[in-house]
Amino acid sequence: MNTRNPLAAALVLAVAIPALSAGPAQARSGDEVRRTGTCTGRAEVKIKAKHDDGRIELEAEVDSNRNGQVWRWSIRHNGDLSFVGRARTVAPSGSFTVERRALNAAGIDAFKFRAKHRASGQVCVVGVKL
Repeated sequence: MNTRNPLAAALVLAVAIPALSAGPAQARSGDEVRRTGTCTGRAEVKIKAKHDDGRIELEAEVDSNRNGQVWRWSIRHNGDLSFVGRARTVAPSGSFTVERRALNAAGIDAFKFRAKHRASGQVCVVGVKL
């Protein structure tokens, strides 16, 4: 960038400052939002969500790199418990995936996925908003 041109510098700042101060991007219809969460042990957790035909499609994955582990999981939608279940990690990666479709509430939809492996006490949590 030529810093000797004040008009060019002002234009760059006018575009950059609002972009830097913006919050998390909101998904438009068909756009997908992905987030990585945290686990208390060595497992990894991630979630993705997208608008789909008037609903919200969610996919959460826990990868512990160990086959045969049984995890209990839950999904909260705007703070309310929406889905619960159990899943077993499978080969080849030692992971499990949960796929659900939720109602699209008015305004921003916030989802929180939580999974717990009882035997080890390990807990994984990840959230996404769209």
